[in-house]
Amino acid sequence: MGKRKESCSFCGRNDVPLFEGMDGAYICPDCIERGHQIVIEETAKSQNAARKAASNEFSLNNLPKPQQIKDFLDQYVIGQDEAKRYLSVAVYNHYKRLALAQGVNLPAEAQAYKDVEIEKSNIIMVGPTGTGKTLIARTIAKMLTVPFTIVDATVITEAGYVGEDVESILTRLYQEADCDLQKTERGIVFIDEIDKIARKSDNPSITRDVSGEGVQQALLKLLEGSVVNVPPKGGRKHPEQEFVHINTQNILFICGGAFDGIERKIAQRLNTQVVGFESSLKTQTIDKDNLLQYIAPQDLKAFGLIPEIIGRLPILTYLRPLDRTSLRAILTEPKNAITRQYQKLLAMDGVQLTFEPEALDYIVDKAIEYKLGARGLRSLTETVMMDLMYEIPNKPIQTFTVTKALAEEKISRADTSRLRNAI
Repeated sequence: MGKRKESCSFCGRNDVPLFEGMDGAYICPDCIERGHQIVIEETAKSQNAARKAASNEFSLNNLPKPQQIKDFLDQYVIGQDEAKRYLSVAVYNHYKRLALAQGVNLPAEAQAYKDVEIEKSNIIMVGPTGTGKTLIARTIAKMLTVPFTIVDATVITEAGYVGEDVESILTRLYQEADCDLQKTERGIVFIDEIDKIARKSDNPSITRDVSGEGVQQALLKLLEGSVVNVPPKGGRKHPEQEFVHINTQNILFICGGAFDGIERKIAQRLNTQVVGFESSLKTQTIDKDNLLQYIAPQDLKAFGLIPEIIGRLPILTYLRPLDRTSLRAILTEPKNAITRQYQKLLAMDGVQLTFEPEALDYIVDKAIEYKLGARGLRSLTETVMMDLMYEIPNKPIQTFTVTKALAEEKISRADTSRLRNAI
């Protein structure tokens, strides 16, 4: 320890204890702390730079293949094989476009096509509520090495009106990329509830449709690819604000929506009827219980999407309504199955929870009765478990079994109107 009559060689202080070094050098505790903080900050900067460099590198050999992506989705999402295949291919091709943009060495077979520019293939998924559109998007985000964000189209309005501007979509992606512009420009955006911005009629609007056709027109430049001025912190644009210039050329857009009632548009195009006894001979092979499998771009146009936006969403796929077998599997098979979540919650209290198969069958039957889809399974299971999760932690028990009689009692006492409006 140095003497107080000496002074710090860095800041000149002499009113604190000093640490003596070689050749009469001294340093005070405050300078030691500042130096330590600088070392921490510089180390963090170098680590972040290394992570950014690693995340910005793509190799064709290391890209996840479509089958690998689908296998990952299968661990969390039951059924919907066709939609998962479409999405897996779209994401894989998106990776390859990014690899080409970074100038990777092409295999010899691809050298003949080096002047061919690959356009991005945005995708739109159509399916009833509770079939897994958002779940597929959230699940695929877990395995991606590119920024991924999910936005809701219902809050977007035309510029100048109450709500959020279309550019807010890119603001969220920019924030997900830790404000890294290079990472943002190769991200993936899932736009949910795209059907809610359909225009009110199939005819061009002569009046303002601030949450419908106006939003679709504003989305065109994002989907096709252009440089967009984005407020980095969100909110409305104003003249004195600084903007981030984001190029959407390599940003992949995935859209999803329920398109409630589009079956009627499909039925009209197929010259059949959703209800009734009359049908033509040529419709005998049409599966009227799943008309979505026959969906075509003209059905989206009849529903209210403008032709320009349909053309920028070239890949169209659908999700099947969940049958009883799929709903039953959702309760127990995925990694994050509903029953496993409750088992983990009670296991943290030292209680082993089990469900009788008959109880699970009863919950599935009620979900089908209420037409709630997969979301209804969660609402019904929560109804069964709520009182139990309140009481069990206070009881000296180690195991508990949910029986069919218990499930019937809890659900019959519940307000069924609340369950019907749970989504």
